[in-house]
Amino acid sequence: MDLKSGYPFWAVSNGLMQAFPRLASDHRCDVAVLGGGITGALIADELARHGLDVAVLEQRDIGWGSTAASTALLQYEIDTHLVDLAKRHGEADAALAYRACAEAIDQLQAVASAWRDVGFARNRSLYYASRRRDVRTLEDEHAARRRHGLQVELLSSTRVRDDYGFDAPAALLSTQAARVDPYRLTHRLLQRLRKQGASIFDRTCVVDIATTSRGVTLRTDTGLAVRASHLVLAAGYASQHWLKQRVARNRSSYAVISDPLPEADLGFLADTLLWETARPYLYARSTSDGRLLLGGEDDAVDIPAKRDARVQKKARTLLKRLEELFPGMAITPAFSWAGTFAETEDGLPFFGPHPQWGPRVHFAMAYGGNGITYSMLGAGLLRALIERKRHPLWPLFSFERLER
Repeated sequence: MDLKSGYPFWAVSNGLMQAFPRLASDHRCDVAVLGGGITGALIADELARHGLDVAVLEQRDIGWGSTAASTALLQYEIDTHLVDLAKRHGEADAALAYRACAEAIDQLQAVASAWRDVGFARNRSLYYASRRRDVRTLEDEHAARRRHGLQVELLSSTRVRDDYGFDAPAALLSTQAARVDPYRLTHRLLQRLRKQGASIFDRTCVVDIATTSRGVTLRTDTGLAVRASHLVLAAGYASQHWLKQRVARNRSSYAVISDPLPEADLGFLADTLLWETARPYLYARSTSDGRLLLGGEDDAVDIPAKRDARVQKKARTLLKRLEELFPGMAITPAFSWAGTFAETEDGLPFFGPHPQWGPRVHFAMAYGGNGITYSMLGAGLLRALIERKRHPLWPLFSFERLER
């Protein structure tokens, strides 16, 4: 599955950081993780740190799928507002999801703190009303979040203008956010795991999965077998290939990144994520080397050739929208790209077994705008399942919620 178009910045700037070996013989392990992107890396790290023998298998080079195209805004805010999520799943579960995502930012910081070169930095998050009619939405959302202990401030149009230099009817300001280089973090995690004895295989394509009551057998296109007690399907949006039930829809998102800018030119964007209430939404973040990354212009295109053809036009639109928001802020675009992402109906991920495969095959579908945050939470959830322990997020993040 072709998951990206153009020149994703992380892949260009980092290159092929390390080639891992192909699977060359049959293999046994406690848990096989199918997928060598950021989701698979975070899950493999969590499982290995708790004593499980893990093998990671990736059909491309490590991190070369959707991870290379991710814009990696780390936020607790889910694409579905807390107020709307509460209408669907009840206020207690909605608040649980939001608080868990907030805690995941701290967990990601702890993981990333092992390295100084993965571009992790704490940020604020500024979520502004695109239209005057969205102010009531932000007011309701502010009240709901405050009611459940989330630290957020409602800013008036005057505060937005005075403090941030652009016009918006209102905005929500949160301090619990961050950014990261997802490609580099993936490589650092898997390099460390390999040194610690885990097996990491790239350029290894799995074509068949067979399950029994005691384990799972994976067959590769070269006829080799990997036998494991459990399998985690962390193949990103390609994971849907292994599931008959359609639980998400694929879409395309577009991004453009500038040449490095002086910190004075970045202004508040040097340490603040910016996004809006409109759907699809424009968003912006900076990088550790002072670039400005813009994303958005999402569409329903799921055909690689059509997505490829739209990259440059979408990039120009993103730059135009930035200029409309900040007149006079001129940036020189360096790279532009597009990537596949998936949306679930309620904006929540899916982690754990599906009835189609039984209890030993665990899906890790960290879909939506919170993919990396969800992956961090899913790592702990899947470990609990494998250890036969209850996890508070299981009812909300499992396929069982589809039965409600």
